[in-house]
Amino acid sequence: MKHFTQILAAAAVAMTVSLPARAETTLTVHYPMPGFFKDVMDTISKKFMEENPDIKIQFANPSATYEEGIQTIMRQAGTPEMPDLTFIGLNRLRMANERDLPVDLGPLIAKDKSMAEQGFSDNILKLAQVNGKQVGLAFATSNPIMYYNADLVKAAGGNPDNPPKTWDEVIELGAKIKALGNGVDSIDFRWQGDDWMFSALLFGAGGKMLGEDESSVAFNGPEGQKAMTIVERMVKEAGMPVFTKAAGEQAFVAGKVGFAFQTTGALRNTIKNVGGKFDLRTAEIPLLDPVNGKLPTGGNAVVILTREATKQDAAWKFAKFAAGPYGASVVVPGTGYVPNNELAAKSPEYLGDFYQQNPLFQAGLKQMPRMIPWYAFPGANGVRVTQTIVDNTSRVVDQSATPHEALDDAADEVRRLLPRS
Repeated sequence: MKHFTQILAAAAVAMTVSLPARAETTLTVHYPMPGFFKDVMDTISKKFMEENPDIKIQFANPSATYEEGIQTIMRQAGTPEMPDLTFIGLNRLRMANERDLPVDLGPLIAKDKSMAEQGFSDNILKLAQVNGKQVGLAFATSNPIMYYNADLVKAAGGNPDNPPKTWDEVIELGAKIKALGNGVDSIDFRWQGDDWMFSALLFGAGGKMLGEDESSVAFNGPEGQKAMTIVERMVKEAGMPVFTKAAGEQAFVAGKVGFAFQTTGALRNTIKNVGGKFDLRTAEIPLLDPVNGKLPTGGNAVVILTREATKQDAAWKFAKFAAGPYGASVVVPGTGYVPNNELAAKSPEYLGDFYQQNPLFQAGLKQMPRMIPWYAFPGANGVRVTQTIVDNTSRVVDQSATPHEALDDAADEVRRLLPRS
């Protein structure tokens, strides 16, 4: 009998050993801006893999910027190097869609039937739509805010508890901060890299990039002139230097700059880098048209690229997890981006109490009602169009062109780069 039991036990072991292990799906994921997102991505993927042990996440080399990110994906399209998922800047979703790279998430959303309960409202879904097609899910969304050094504001005779509400006030107080001397600068307006901060001034004045039919340039109209004149006045009246992006960032966190204007997404890094060097504060960015002014929505969306059925199921799970309430509860405190998931924003389990306890994060949250899409130029020349606007803003900053000259030159070049209708 004992012998028979041993045979049964051995047979059971043999059966266990011979059962095939559950197949593991490996997803390759690409993302931009590791300075903002590396820790966030590591945290989200670790939690996701704990909850989904049959799916493994591996990361491709991240891209330094959104612009480099989209160009990498365009180069890799249709090759074995192309990742299964990527995170694309909101203003580059259109370009990716024109190449038919993103998987249409519409059928997956229709099949899911519970997107609203998971915090994905129609408004949130629209952030990652192109011409009605759901090309991704918004992952990290931001707007531009004002960071300021309360110690320098006070030293220059300002009231840190009542920061400037208009650009006139910013420029006037900036000039006083510059006059403090001792290597102190007035303003760092983060115009380099892309057209986002110019958009903040343009949309804040009620302007648009192109006309309704998207075949005529509109950014050099009266609103654009007002916007670029503010850039000129920051230089001429407040003494804003010609910073590189990195130099402006370093000078501000070292306590040598009064005001910095850039994405709320940089907030966590800024808090960390400032440490206890000075009293860091944030406020809403001034608008040239306080009634009708809008702000561009920065950030990115998670996009599924793989056409393989089993991978697509796994990729959909990861996309929803990253853009869902857990992902948002990691992204917001870990960066400064505003929540793109309603469940995360309202539920005490995620971010419900966060904003009360972290007042520096409130400026971006307060501006959410003014957020409109970061404009995506049509056609294959989107990156060159953006660079044209950056290059001409640079001419105003280094005072080699007037706002009028810079905008007209930019408009001429952009007209040439737009698709022929």
